[in-house]
Amino acid sequence: MIASNHATAVELEAGLDFIRRSPKDGGALELIVRRPQVNERETLAEATLDLVEGLVGDSWKARGSTRTPDGAADPETQITLMNSRAAAVMARSRERWGLAGDQLFVDLDLSGANLPPGTRLAVGAAVIEVTCPPHNGCKKFMARFGPEALRFVNSPLGQELHLRGINAKVVRGGLIRTGDAVKKIRAGGQ
Repeated sequence: MIASNHATAVELEAGLDFIRRSPKDGGALELIVRRPQVNERETLAEATLDLVEGLVGDSWKARGSTRTPDGAADPETQITLMNSRAAAVMARSRERWGLAGDQLFVDLDLSGANLPPGTRLAVGAAVIEVTCPPHNGCKKFMARFGPEALRFVNSPLGQELHLRGINAKVVRGGLIRTGDAVKKIRAGGQ
């Protein structure tokens, strides 16, 4: 990535009001991205969420996790969501959203105050549940969006708003399509 593709700290800060105006209870699924292999992305019009596989055709299960004792995929990180407004501010063009590495880009407030762990979301015919593991920016994120974006998402405010995104697991499989409603159906802990 060339540095001119990276948003500046001023641009990121200026985007906060736009991000904060994300819907609280019901938004939309703006983009679906499948990762068939490491560093590969496929933008899909529709996909299937599955209780065992996560997003069908995604490499989540095959990649495994360093967080589990046996190296198997962590069921708590089966699905990753990123706020589409945050992606727009950081990526600067829709074509670059998928570089973030998330699967679902949603126009919805992903903050911890709005979507604590245990919150369930209906997405198309599927239901997912927000999980506890944090979804933080890393070296890959910095390489793709720049050091200012990494500082932005990992700042106390960035973590509070979950600007890097959140993790979830599938609790009811089903077909999802770009444009589907994303609705809170159960608050966390209820």
